[in-house]
Amino acid sequence: MQRPTLAVLIAGSSLLLLGADWPRFRGPDGSGSSPETGLPTEWSESKNLAWKTPLPGPGASSPIAIQGRIFVTCYSGYALDRRDPGDVSGPKRHVVCVGAKDGKVLWDKSIDSKQPEIAYRGIGVPNHGYASSTPVTDGERVYAFFGRTGVVAYDMEGKEAWRAEVAQDPRTHDWGSASSPILWEDFLIVPASIECESIVAFDRKTGKEAWRATVEGYGPWWGTPILVETEGRKDLVVSLPGEIWGINPKTGKLRWHTAVFADRIICPSPIAAGGVVYAIGGRQSQSAAVRAGGKGDTSKESVVWSKRGGSYVTSPVMHGGHLYYVTDRGIAYCVKADTGDQVYEGRLEDAGSVYASSVIADGKIYVVTRRSGTFVLEAKPEFKVLARNRIAGDDSDFNASPAVSDGKIYVRSDRALYAFQN
Repeated sequence: MQRPTLAVLIAGSSLLLLGADWPRFRGPDGSGSSPETGLPTEWSESKNLAWKTPLPGPGASSPIAIQGRIFVTCYSGYALDRRDPGDVSGPKRHVVCVGAKDGKVLWDKSIDSKQPEIAYRGIGVPNHGYASSTPVTDGERVYAFFGRTGVVAYDMEGKEAWRAEVAQDPRTHDWGSASSPILWEDFLIVPASIECESIVAFDRKTGKEAWRATVEGYGPWWGTPILVETEGRKDLVVSLPGEIWGINPKTGKLRWHTAVFADRIICPSPIAAGGVVYAIGGRQSQSAAVRAGGKGDTSKESVVWSKRGGSYVTSPVMHGGHLYYVTDRGIAYCVKADTGDQVYEGRLEDAGSVYASSVIADGKIYVVTRRSGTFVLEAKPEFKVLARNRIAGDDSDFNASPAVSDGKIYVRSDRALYAFQN
């Protein structure tokens, strides 16, 4: 496979201090892990429900939490009825701010979708809709990525700070957008593989493009990058079809690349622990562990293990030296992080399909299924289901990963945002 060239525009940077809580997709470091304790194991509409807030439309994006506020994205004006989606020129994208204490909507801002928009048909976008990228916040602004419609930044009171595009041409993909942006120092980093085969960094204060790294020729990927500490520096790590890359987050230049499993599509996001990156995904169900760092092609010296078995859609979690993940068909796995050896395989009975990535907290693994409730597993290398929680009055899709903050678990569906608390 010929390696594409990284086309880069460079700008300066300054220090960014992220807040605490749950400010981005899969928590502060993208690992899906929280140190919170005392979280509920069981819930329903009549048990451990702190509040429920109706949303202005569907969405597969996950909620984020900071400074007593919850942010989530939605869409309206199109594709609300599968049988009669309406006018494709009508979608609006929403950023909604909700008070963490009582679930009251503090503000709801919307923007029109850039045209042409991909139509709501077939097996692609209808599986998750038009608001699948999780927003990110630094406590001063919240940043939302809406595919070809671009990036919009609001201050904490809902005033628009800036807006920027990632793609000028009408290229798109039948499955639409799903990767989520992250923050690092002065930069908002947007993985825009589907929109323009690039990773694009913007100045978080002004919205001016800082650098653009092209990733042409690797096929579509929907994962979200992570930042990994290695060799006294931070690497921006992305899991691509067939390779894992370490990029300089200041410039967008490629530092190292490691060939692992081969696949043309990657959905899950990687995680890292102790300088080792763990990646799963692809239609061929593969997984690998790779030491971060180095220079150039590190394929020979950096692969810790690589094997068959993984998840096509969902991302893994790590706990106590073990890697846990649940496939999109509801099969739970536990493997040893140092060797990749399987510890258990367990079926979540009648789970149906799973799009949400798991979250681990309080010694439990929370697995949100699309239509069969949330399974709670014990976070030990022995398969044990502690609970299965359903919301009887909500038969819409639950595609989003949960968020954990201040003793609450936040779960969203296509209809509502829920806060559960003991």
